[in-house]
Amino acid sequence: MFSVTNITDALKSGLPVIDVRSPGEFRQGHIPNSVNIPLFTDEERAQVGIVYKQESEAAAIELGYRIVEPKLSNFLHQSRIVAPDSAVIVHCWRGGMRSSAFAKHLSENGFRDVRLIEGGYKSFRKYVSDFFSEQYSLKVLGGYTGSGKTFILHELSKMGHQVIDLEALANHKGSAFGGIGQAEQPSTEQFENLMFEKLSAMDFKKSVWVEDESLNVGKCVIQGTFFAKMQDAPMYVIDIPKEERANHLVKEYANCDRQLLQQSLLKISKRLGGQNVNKALEFLDMNDYFNVALITLFYYDKAYQNVMNTRNINNVFRIQLSDTNHKENALKIEKYLENE
Repeated sequence: MFSVTNITDALKSGLPVIDVRSPGEFRQGHIPNSVNIPLFTDEERAQVGIVYKQESEAAAIELGYRIVEPKLSNFLHQSRIVAPDSAVIVHCWRGGMRSSAFAKHLSENGFRDVRLIEGGYKSFRKYVSDFFSEQYSLKVLGGYTGSGKTFILHELSKMGHQVIDLEALANHKGSAFGGIGQAEQPSTEQFENLMFEKLSAMDFKKSVWVEDESLNVGKCVIQGTFFAKMQDAPMYVIDIPKEERANHLVKEYANCDRQLLQQSLLKISKRLGGQNVNKALEFLDMNDYFNVALITLFYYDKAYQNVMNTRNINNVFRIQLSDTNHKENALKIEKYLENE
């Protein structure tokens, strides 16, 4: 028979995890690196739910068995691919009938170590929420748009600093242009799960670097406790001339689809003003990306300064930099920290 394990031990075990919930549930949020082998499709799950409400629990269970029975052999095949050593963790939403039936099937058909997560995915979500309240310290890298903050964070990571790249986890660069060239964004729930995965791997005796972000990174919302810690953390603001930042944006976006750039400009048209938008669109038609960047920076610089005005000035440290050489800038930031 299978055994029951709590979420803490399950995460520490290192065993592969099979999530037997429906594909829609899995897309909404799942344990990072888990594999979805659904008992029911989204449509089948809906059918079972309707029978449960309109007829009875017994009728819903009977329908569930009829749906699942033809899939049993395939469940074993897929599970052996996920867990070739025949040791695996299984869960559903609350550790109920779906995961119990799946775990029992595996244990009766050659799997030597099958563990069921007590409380299922729901217990994982509570664990994630509680984890963000742990004692850890953040350092926030701030700076105007085009400063190359993400690139600097990557350099700091190479130098041995702990870094969480929130924009990479969200598949978005955080501006009206931030979705260009990116994969589909995860749900906010899954974004939190990915943040947890990164944070839980950190050494809390050392600080963790993150980029200054608004609460929303695209459609993803930063977990509340973590965001509050970001607001209270020391912020190191790099100050780079606008022209240098415009050149950086040209390198980053000049090869992007022009229609997508146009659509992004129109998203901020009210904030830029009609005259500036028209100028930017004209420059875009002429392939003058530098002047497009300068116009957009007029808006983004103003918006960022408004945000900066809300920060505790005693917790904001400015670092003057001459250009967007990311490696050199990371070294200068590290030197600044050493001299604090």
